[in-house]
Amino acid sequence: MLFLDHLVVIRGGGDLGTGVAYRLNRAGFPVVVLEIAEPLAIRRPVAAASAVIEGRVEIEGLEVRVVETTRAARELAGTGTIAVLVSPELPTGMSQFGVVDARLAKRNIDTRIDQAPLVVALGPGFTAGADCHAVVETMRGHHLGRVIWEGSAAPNTGQPGVVGGASTHRVVRAPADGPVGWSVAIGDLVTAGQPLGVAGGTEIAAAIDGVVRGLITPGISVRTGTKVADIDPRADPAACFEISDKALAVGGGVAEAMLTGLNRAP
Repeated sequence: MLFLDHLVVIRGGGDLGTGVAYRLNRAGFPVVVLEIAEPLAIRRPVAAASAVIEGRVEIEGLEVRVVETTRAARELAGTGTIAVLVSPELPTGMSQFGVVDARLAKRNIDTRIDQAPLVVALGPGFTAGADCHAVVETMRGHHLGRVIWEGSAAPNTGQPGVVGGASTHRVVRAPADGPVGWSVAIGDLVTAGQPLGVAGGTEIAAAIDGVVRGLITPGISVRTGTKVADIDPRADPAACFEISDKALAVGGGVAEAMLTGLNRAP
């Protein structure tokens, strides 16, 4: 790989984190993704986090595999495959050039500017120059994917971005605590009011017509209000299996930040 000695560790392998991993890998950076044991990713066909459950996945020609140790993660990343390691914390002893907080918590959980030569965070909750070196904008609109070297991204509005004319109604949240089960699959076309599955024994229904763009891993236990599914009113099943425009834009911003960091290095 072009930047073999410049490992980038991405914390979070959901939709956006995977877009970042894809862009960095294509640019020549070895990439390791850190995930939790029960990933909360919704867009599983295009989420590196899915490797935690399945062992190996392929996303638009990019191989993603889970590993057990930091050493194995470094070695695999150096071959051009995305390595996924179950580690809620940033592992000690894993020398890296860059760290990307792609967990989208809307707040800074534990990211520090001294964790790597270049620390990049996605979205609101971070201040460039204090929490990290750079922030990449995640809000849809004119500034999506822009790299911020001073200041913060747009504040969290609490409302999902508008897709196909729908915002809040396209996001499906758990109506009760408990394990989730589905009666539909990603890529299925559904209508408003149609049952999608259950959470804690309580029925989950679609609020709008569209295609099932994402479903959280069946069997996982969630809390009330957790995002568990996504309905896309544009109703294009093929798009459910492609990295999103938003994820690629954000990934492009992170790639720019990493290359800028290299260019500025003494």
